[in-house]
Amino acid sequence: MRVMQTLCSLFLLAAAAPAPAETVGAVDTAFQLLGPDHKVVVEVFDDPLVGGVSCYLSRAKTGGLKGAIGLAEDKAESSVACRQVGPLSFKGKLPRQEEVFSERASIFFKHVRVVRMVDAKRNALVYLVYSDRLVDGSPKNSVTAVPVPAAQPLPLR
Repeated sequence: MRVMQTLCSLFLLAAAAPAPAETVGAVDTAFQLLGPDHKVVVEVFDDPLVGGVSCYLSRAKTGGLKGAIGLAEDKAESSVACRQVGPLSFKGKLPRQEEVFSERASIFFKHVRVVRMVDAKRNALVYLVYSDRLVDGSPKNSVTAVPVPAAQPLPLR
């Protein structure tokens, strides 16, 4: 019985985990003699609780030797654009604010995060991308919104 509870808990945690991203493409921004070039990468991920919404994230990736071995710290500059790509469906009740994507931007303590916020008054989903760090985050951010049809109420927690 205990094993079954543990497995169910792990499944629920995995289902609620931020979405993984897949790379759409990349462009080089600076040549590096040793290691990969610096680049801007475009990734896409689907909102884990909202079917029919995909988010496109562009962000800087540091190259060179440090970038090649995973020791570089990526810049805190990123942009997000979320779009309705199919019929909207909700896979449960939505919290007013929830992290839907997270990926490390350095070997220690820095992440790029995307948070979904619900604007119930305007029946819209708002997505914010920002970078944080253990001690000092960055105020650089980007925001986008996906309108939900008025006939389709948002299922809030």
